Amino acid sequence: MKKHRTVPIEMNPGEFRTIGHHLVDRIADLLDSLPAHPVTTGESPPDIRKALDASRLLPDIGTDPAQLMNHATDLLFDHSLFNSHPRFWGYITSAAAPIGILGDLLASAINQNTGAWFLSPMASEIEAQTVRWIAELLGFPTDCGGLLVSGGNMANIVCFLAARQAKAGWDVRAAGLHGSKTQQLRIYCSKETHTWVQKAADMTGIGTNNIRWIPTDKELRMDIEILRDQIRADKKTGEQPFIVIGTAGSVSTGAIDDLEEISKLCREEELWFHVDGAYGGFAAMLPDASPELRALSQADSVAVDPHKWLYAPLEAGCALVRDPEKLREAFAYHPPYYHFGVEAINYLDYGPQNSRGFRALKVWLALQQAGRKGYEQMLADDIQLAKTLHELVAQKPELEAFTHSLSITTFRHVPSDLKITSDSVEEYLNQLNTELLTRLQNSGEAYLSNAVIDGKFTLRACIVNFRSSLADIDALPEIVLRIGREVDAELRPERLNIKG
Repeated sequence: MKKHRTVPIEMNPGEFRTIGHHLVDRIADLLDSLPAHPVTTGESPPDIRKALDASRLLPDIGTDPAQLMNHATDLLFDHSLFNSHPRFWGYITSAAAPIGILGDLLASAINQNTGAWFLSPMASEIEAQTVRWIAELLGFPTDCGGLLVSGGNMANIVCFLAARQAKAGWDVRAAGLHGSKTQQLRIYCSKETHTWVQKAADMTGIGTNNIRWIPTDKELRMDIEILRDQIRADKKTGEQPFIVIGTAGSVSTGAIDDLEEISKLCREEELWFHVDGAYGGFAAMLPDASPELRALSQADSVAVDPHKWLYAPLEAGCALVRDPEKLREAFAYHPPYYHFGVEAINYLDYGPQNSRGFRALKVWLALQQAGRKGYEQMLADDIQLAKTLHELVAQKPELEAFTHSLSITTFRHVPSDLKITSDSVEEYLNQLNTELLTRLQNSGEAYLSNAVIDGKFTLRACIVNFRSSLADIDALPEIVLRIGREVDAELRPERLNIKG
């Protein structure tokens, strides 16, 4: 081995600058030209694998990095779905703030392991400040415990584990679920709750059969009286209720549970009150937020997703727990860490990861670039665009508006000459709108997803996109109608043996 090592993975400063500058130029050009691109190319898995040459073997000899970076950029630019496109309104993944993109580059360059303070002193303090700022936006106590995680699932599961340790009634970390020979832990949530709760019940060994699915009212909010009755009935039979999960913005329609009433009930019954605010929680910052939504500030824990409505690049979720010690009690195997006589945060004691990336930087930068007022305006604009879409849809005889809450609007195509007189007609409308959605997505003209409401398949637009404009929203109904009419003309003769 030579005294001065040469390795194939290194770049000299000039080479790094040249490749980096070229990449940034290409990204800037893409962002500028996105409105002229399709949202997606709608290619099949075989098409994508062919473009990648997916079956080729790993090369023995390395390749020029400039060539590699250009090739990777071509592949991704030519064969991706762009959630930063102004007409992406599908899943709740936002357009990425440019300063967050640069923040991720900087975070990767410093390459901090934010599991331990001494490995990442400034990064750890930036994360702590980011957590405080997020809590401040929500009206949650700023002296809470919290950390950045991968997304909504993990943020909710971190809070769930804190609740399990705090409310089980025995040391569940040491004794496991068999620490109680008689009591079964019970979970309470509405039927609109995201599937993270099944994962949490499964992964923690509690089991999905111990989830109490509480019915919802006509506005898809958890029925508080049924919740109260179920909790008290379970207690009478010797079960162990431990957590109630309220939703601040359901995934399908944006429904908001009455968090204020749930909070009162949890205090009465001495249960952990958790709020899944992964999507809608940040709307609590708005001056006109409802009391039901603002009541998330009363929760024992809250999960939010900066990569949804703070427009951070993936990944960025955030778990907040009112009492910081409840996080340590759920995860730590070390005493508190002191450095120069001052307690410093070791995030490995606040969550499941030891090795952790520097997720907070992109969020920290964007919060300062926009400021509270900037975010209030952007969220309000998204909500107004969704409301406008609902109003536009309601004006079209061939479109049926269903729901509008927060920045989600749901609707479907109903041909004007088709009378809904039987279950077979409803079944046909579900088939029609399913195929309409598939073709709309593949067209690249706009990207929606779906929600099933009372058994009816609807188109769902969720606007968490600072690039979307009124012009984009105005264009959507006619796009949907054009594709819907084409699909109806093809499907109705073979699937519904009537004209209207």
